[in-house]
Amino acid sequence: MPVFDFTDKPAENKDPVCTYEVFSSNCHTASEDHPILVLDNHKCQWKHHSNGFFTNPAVRSSFEFKDEKAEADVLQVDARFVSLLKWLGKSHIMVRLSGKNREDGYAVYRIREIAFGGGTKLSAEDGFLQYMIERLLASDAPSQEDVDYDEQQEETGDDMRLTSLQSISDFMTCAGRTLPENIRIWARRNLAVAHSNEVTAEERRHAQRALSIMMNIQWKSNYFDPIDPVKARRILDEELYGMERVKQRIMETIIQINRTHTLPAYGMLLAGPAGTGKSQVAYAVARILRLPWTTLDMSSINDPEQLTGSSRIYSNAKPGIIMEAFSMAGASSLVFIINELDKAASGKGSGNPADVLLTLLDNLGFTDNYMECTIPTQGVYPIATANNKDAISAPLLSRFAVIELDDYTTEEKKIIFSRYSLPKVLARMSMRPEECVVTEDGLEEVIVSSRSVSGIRDLEQAAEHLAANALYQIEVDHVESVTFDAASVRKLLS
Repeated sequence: MPVFDFTDKPAENKDPVCTYEVFSSNCHTASEDHPILVLDNHKCQWKHHSNGFFTNPAVRSSFEFKDEKAEADVLQVDARFVSLLKWLGKSHIMVRLSGKNREDGYAVYRIREIAFGGGTKLSAEDGFLQYMIERLLASDAPSQEDVDYDEQQEETGDDMRLTSLQSISDFMTCAGRTLPENIRIWARRNLAVAHSNEVTAEERRHAQRALSIMMNIQWKSNYFDPIDPVKARRILDEELYGMERVKQRIMETIIQINRTHTLPAYGMLLAGPAGTGKSQVAYAVARILRLPWTTLDMSSINDPEQLTGSSRIYSNAKPGIIMEAFSMAGASSLVFIINELDKAASGKGSGNPADVLLTLLDNLGFTDNYMECTIPTQGVYPIATANNKDAISAPLLSRFAVIELDDYTTEEKKIIFSRYSLPKVLARMSMRPEECVVTEDGLEEVIVSSRSVSGIRDLEQAAEHLAANALYQIEVDHVESVTFDAASVRKLLS
């Protein structure tokens, strides 16, 4: 493996000594077998926990052990952590290493900051070092092109006081390469604005706020880890009764993801009458994908600016709902559950919210007016619901694979009420099954009472009403249990 020179400009009349080789790793956890770095231990077997400092990289790539008053060269470094080691060395921050002595050296798998002992703490945020390490571990190994680019575009901190801007600068120095290139360039530009005395205080405030939002997001590649089909099917069976055709379509999507290791090019549109479980299906899919999720209720969005944010030229400017969803999730990969997509075209402001959704769904990048930056959307998986798919524009509809949900049959409704709705309500009310019993003819009457309404929401409301009435009789009339037949159900629900 070649040795890369990641050092700063050499001090006058003295060349820096780079003692390590760089290795590539995509392991998302550090361990004795997959360390962050390896130190020379041929002269001394180092302790499991050791305190000290990384030396200034302008002099030599090594670590000074405080208690042993000795020094060891850095032999190997995970490519993702080279900038972090440079930052720790230049800043002279005392750290505690945890590692294990191996034949090839002392394998360090944990680095923690010590807030005392003469170290200079550059960032005011508690746990800032651990945050950076977690972000670096979650990232992929940089390519050689990234390494070369970073050498040309040196990312350095600044000499400001301990502020949140300082933390952002430190993060850019140590973990800037975990950001997409366009966001990295955007961040440098906004840092310059936030530090500038040539712009207004309002402009500096907006730049700092935008940076804080963007740095909170873990930007991931579009690689998707495989999903256990057996577990996926179990989740579907737990959440949904029947719907075999719908479950089959979802399982086909899971198998496709496992083969390609990427999310499908098209989102999922669940179309059907109200109350047929469209939202429940969407949440089940989000659970299977193991992604954070957010909801967009198009019935309450009547101005595209709610989605795209407002320009920083306004004093009350703020990001849009979509950007805030990325920030809340803390990740660029998430599920957007778009409720009532058929109402997306009913905008009342200047523009159409449906047009904004097209940019989100095309995977070409989404631009928020406040952030003033193109946000990668390759990790976004949209799941939309609609009562009437005919009301959705053709361009928007073409971005989805449509799954039709039909209303439940009478027999399906009986099973859902007796096996799912009523037991769930009784458990929530801390009631035993024998305290609220519905006879066969009583069950028939429950179904008759909800016959004119599609879906199962009326069944759930009926279960709530029956259980509450039974609990009332138990507590007030001191009966042991209540049995509902057809007559009592008809009287209660009429």
